[in-house]
Amino acid sequence: MKRIVTIQDISCLGKCSLTVALPIISAMGVETAIVPTAVLSTHTMFKNFTCCDLTGEIEPITAHWKSEGVDFDAIYTGYLGSFEQIDLMAKMFDEFRGEGTVCFVDPAMADNGKLYPAFDEAFAKKMATLCAKADIIVPNITEACFMTDMPYRETYDEAYVKELLSKLAAFGARVCLLTGVSLEEGKTGVMGLDTQTGEYYHYEHEKLPVSFHGTGDIFSSTCIGAMMRGLDWREASRLAADYTAECIRLTMTDEKPRWYGVNFEQAIPFLLERLAK
Repeated sequence: MKRIVTIQDISCLGKCSLTVALPIISAMGVETAIVPTAVLSTHTMFKNFTCCDLTGEIEPITAHWKSEGVDFDAIYTGYLGSFEQIDLMAKMFDEFRGEGTVCFVDPAMADNGKLYPAFDEAFAKKMATLCAKADIIVPNITEACFMTDMPYRETYDEAYVKELLSKLAAFGARVCLLTGVSLEEGKTGVMGLDTQTGEYYHYEHEKLPVSFHGTGDIFSSTCIGAMMRGLDWREASRLAADYTAECIRLTMTDEKPRWYGVNFEQAIPFLLERLAK
């Protein structure tokens, strides 16, 4: 059995970060270790949430693992809340990267043309340094723009997306995978670049007329989980995109949907059936 460690915050209520990464990856038959960077009462779409920062626990946890000889097949980072946490992840990559270990970075910090309230442009540039140490990075278009100084556009063509990917590739990751790429009305998907071969990859599906918090975390968790099950990054991203869309579809048809997240739990049978094919 493969083993992933994922490093991100945990919201006690709300479907994002560790509360989706842990169940999804585990359901895919991959052991999932966690390093919680913070504990929140709810995710940040709620008002008056509480937050306990756990930055000070990261090094003691990883030092204990190092003393026990623990290793990982993949290291997957999601939302990181500070410059210090980014530095700690860079150190973790160095200390736990063995032969064949996949370092997977989801630079969760922005969307819809804007950085999240806690971040600024200096933080985006710092995140780019972690992306430079990764094997695979999966930013959305907004995050890619902030890291590369490309202008953000609501409408764009394939040449714009390829230029973004080319600038991301200059950081040094083996695979750069952009999410939320819409090159055709009514469609959305992913476009990736294998920097070793120069090959581009594009996959799209129906764009559903709603938006939910946490879907990026669902995509990333499914993608790295699928890779640990033997799919290459193209197959894994296709499965992740389809599973995320299925989660949204089920939520749309729910008579009492939870506004704070999607029904990813109901879609797990879909995920496992696809994975078995």
